[in-house]
Amino acid sequence: MTWRETYEEWLNSPALSETEWEELKSIAGDDKEIEDRFYAPLAFGTAGLRGIMGLGTNRMNIHIIRHATQAFAELIVSEGAEAMEKGVCVCYDCRNNSDVFAREAAAIMAANGVKVRIFESLRPTPELSFAVRHYGAQAGINVTASHNPKEYNGYKVYWSDGAQLPPQHAEQIAKRMANSDIFRAPRRMDFDEAVASGMITFMGEETDEAFLSEVMKMAVNRRIVAKVADDFKIVYTPFHGCGWRLVPEALRRLGVKHVYPVKEQMVLDGNFPTVVSPNPENPEGFYLAVDMAKELGSDLIIGTDPDSDRVGVMVRKGEDYVTITGNQMGCLLLDYIITARRETGTMPAMPAAITTIVSTSMVRRICEVNDVHFDETFTGFKFIAEKLAEYKQQGTYTYLLGFEESYGYMMGDYVRDKDAVTASMLIAEMAAYYFDKGMTLADAMDALYVKYGYFREETLNLYMYGVDGLGEMRRLMASLRENPPEEMGGIAVARVRDYASGDITVPGLGVVEKTPIAGSNVLYYDLIDGSALVVRPSGTEPKIKMYVLARDETAEGSLDKVKRIAEFARGLAG
Repeated sequence: MTWRETYEEWLNSPALSETEWEELKSIAGDDKEIEDRFYAPLAFGTAGLRGIMGLGTNRMNIHIIRHATQAFAELIVSEGAEAMEKGVCVCYDCRNNSDVFAREAAAIMAANGVKVRIFESLRPTPELSFAVRHYGAQAGINVTASHNPKEYNGYKVYWSDGAQLPPQHAEQIAKRMANSDIFRAPRRMDFDEAVASGMITFMGEETDEAFLSEVMKMAVNRRIVAKVADDFKIVYTPFHGCGWRLVPEALRRLGVKHVYPVKEQMVLDGNFPTVVSPNPENPEGFYLAVDMAKELGSDLIIGTDPDSDRVGVMVRKGEDYVTITGNQMGCLLLDYIITARRETGTMPAMPAAITTIVSTSMVRRICEVNDVHFDETFTGFKFIAEKLAEYKQQGTYTYLLGFEESYGYMMGDYVRDKDAVTASMLIAEMAAYYFDKGMTLADAMDALYVKYGYFREETLNLYMYGVDGLGEMRRLMASLRENPPEEMGGIAVARVRDYASGDITVPGLGVVEKTPIAGSNVLYYDLIDGSALVVRPSGTEPKIKMYVLARDETAEGSLDKVKRIAEFARGLAG
């Protein structure tokens, strides 16, 4: 059907409420809006679904939730009676409609004979991953759009290992959705009736306690926190989201005496009234926390995103507060964990660190210097989790840290996804360690550059909205493959890694070898000086991301290279 025909089908469907019908009727004369809502369905992938809320096939709404959950339920049913009995764990964040969507998903599962455990109220994403593993569930559902603006919501899906859904299962769900009617396919059951029948049960404080017990096991050196506790201060903001209770609690259990939450942002609100964007990558959202930190004399600010899987940090540097980037924090944490575990005699025999191909290459250098095994994966914690599972299956390495440049960190074996609760706790311990030395985390990062070399990064986002945007993204990636650049910012390209095909090409020689991993639409340009540019379409948003990774022997040189390569990248995007 055309987008117009799909719109008319929705407009005339008896499944719509009066309010929903009014919403669609109100755009009857706006062809651009109708096309944008109905030109294609939201793509279901290993991360589930994510989109702007509203009616339409290309929007997040109750009908999309029902349709996706029905397909997911059918997949679980196909696994047999034991999988149905193990059931699913369901979680949701602070966003508008998240609780409604979560309850509806739970009711759909129950109607299909799949047992459900649902959190009694909003919880952090990592606790959902934990719950799946803790209760031995077959799968998990989390209604969240992570750090996206208030207009968005999402539907994240997990499998029995606590990691995001394997590709083959995501493909089955997408196929079932494509071959079924969005309004007729879902089997429905009243939520309260499902609770009364025992098909739906609630998770609460008992799950929190089990989760926090594991979180606290990741502390390496609590004695250093106790040593500075009387003077060490932390300002914390959850940006109106799920970290509001468990993050401060984890810090207090660590032994931090002075935790100061930003009162205005402790209010749970899916409209995120105090910030333009609830993304801890954006320093402007920390303005209230910075004011409080200046007033209290705190060196450290911690902020977690609405579903508390990402964590951002700002620290005092002179009279100002500066951002510790995701790449910098990954390096700081890895170096600290290595140092602290050696000092406390808890370093495993075969330690490892895992990051992604778009993250800083400084991690590789830290691992080389410290004799730690290093692996890199595609973007997404499901791939980091797969590598961890591989270690366990083979009985080889014990990982110290897994992280992405986009402010996500994972430690331990009880969560298989980004975990801002544990990361916040360990960041606090690390900051206390440097506080005892008279240093902030900014000072510590400067020391790492002296020790390991100067690595600088910048991420560029090229947004391409609507039906035209998909075509623009495809054309840009095709152009880069057909006409590969020979230099970037005056620095020659040494080789090109095409992670879609796995080909590694050297200018003038052609394909010379294969990448260790393949099957992702990513182009990686290795430059002759050790710097790089990575280009990939986002899997969750309508944009192409470009990652500038610069390396030099001096601070000034690394900053200059970032600037030059970034200017070149912007030119590629027009």
